[in-house]
Amino acid sequence: MVDEEEYEFGHRREKERDASRVEAFSDAVIAIVLTLMAVELLQLSPQRPEGQDLPGALFHEWPAYLAYVITFVIVGQVWLTHHNMWRYVVKVDQLLLVLNLLLLLFVAAIPFAASLLADNLRGTVADQRLTAALYVGTVLGEALFFNLSWWWARRRRLLDPGLDPRLARAVARRFLLGPVLYVVAFGISFVDPVLSLAAYFLLTGLYLIRGPGDLPSSRPAPA
Repeated sequence: MVDEEEYEFGHRREKERDASRVEAFSDAVIAIVLTLMAVELLQLSPQRPEGQDLPGALFHEWPAYLAYVITFVIVGQVWLTHHNMWRYVVKVDQLLLVLNLLLLLFVAAIPFAASLLADNLRGTVADQRLTAALYVGTVLGEALFFNLSWWWARRRRLLDPGLDPRLARAVARRFLLGPVLYVVAFGISFVDPVLSLAAYFLLTGLYLIRGPGDLPSSRPAPA
């Protein structure tokens, strides 16, 4: 009978791997999401009323363009956060892969939610509230799985051992900001669906301010 200890890898000691494939796969999914979103929202219906000029037809489509801008900003922020977070992840385990897939599940649903939102911004109040709530729920889902991914990576020591634990905790606190604002937006969507969209810009504006976990500012090379 072969002794398992003769091998470097076995049933109790399987081979680990780094995070490079996870990052590449996630980047591809996010790129496809942005492409689908543009195809879905940046289009002009050929069935416009007879005699309507192009400026009027473009103005008529403002809900789709608004949804595109908001969603591009949100997906762009998702990519920035994912890009910054995963540079500290040096290896992965099975659950971290699953958590990242669940994050991408919600990201991939954003174009659908954005299209639904654009189609119903001029609908009944009930339709506006429902579509705004679905939209918020979609982006809230990806924000929650960002937090779970970071929490699990810290717990299982999948992060770079050179990472200061104080910085890791600061990043975790910053990640919590997203779900909090999305929950606020979710509540506002039942009062004023259009106003709830302003919460997305607030969140994105806060994330544009450099904070823990972001790339450092470039410094001029010494003379």
